[in-house]
Amino acid sequence: MGNVVYTLRDVVKTRSKGGASFTLRVPALDVHKGEFCSVVGPSGCGKSTLLDMLALVLEPSQVGQFRLNVPSLAGVQSCDVEGLPENTAARIRRHNIGYVLQSGGLLSFLTVRENIMLTAQISRLRVDTDDFEHLVETLGLGDQLEKKPQYLSGGQRQRVAVARALIHRPKIILADEPTAAVDYPTALDIRDELQSLARQMDAAVIMVTHDRSLVEEVADLQVHFALSRIKRNQIEATTSLTQREQAV
Repeated sequence: MGNVVYTLRDVVKTRSKGGASFTLRVPALDVHKGEFCSVVGPSGCGKSTLLDMLALVLEPSQVGQFRLNVPSLAGVQSCDVEGLPENTAARIRRHNIGYVLQSGGLLSFLTVRENIMLTAQISRLRVDTDDFEHLVETLGLGDQLEKKPQYLSGGQRQRVAVARALIHRPKIILADEPTAAVDYPTALDIRDELQSLARQMDAAVIMVTHDRSLVEEVADLQVHFALSRIKRNQIEATTSLTQREQAV
């Protein structure tokens, strides 16, 4: 179990709407602490469906194995995701998962400082002052804390979203297209900052993107999708994995 955060085997999710159906099949996926995992593919291939299952907000339709290992008061809590009670799933999300939205999701009437602290305060999670200062300085937000989001650049707003997701030092960081709304050099900077901070926290990062070039040189693991049309209104996507060769 050790460093493994997620273990998925033969996990299937089927979604139907208006007579059409989409099925995502995940034959195997293991994500480890400190690992940067990219989820790469075009719109509609199942990236968000996979991320929502990993975030414990979407239940699989079929499961061979779906296990999650997260810190607990007793050390490490290992649990089967299938049939997990909602109150347990909510507690795991609150304490162990940080989520970076594509849109940033900042509240316009709050300052940068208040936006960063919001989730931790709602969940009554303690934030160490030194951790806060290190986080905002690493993300270049130290002189922006009293500003409202409308006075920030797009890159700064996304960095605030990253800070808010990491402020409680989660062991799992899920990022849904976090660089889609910024230019490429800024996207590279945000990617590197996210990866660096996650490694300092020994957290696993799972980042969704449609841009393979953004992650192919840094991702320890890449998840890809093969699409097939079973019937006119029935699409299936099956994941495959590419592991980056580690320097020796």
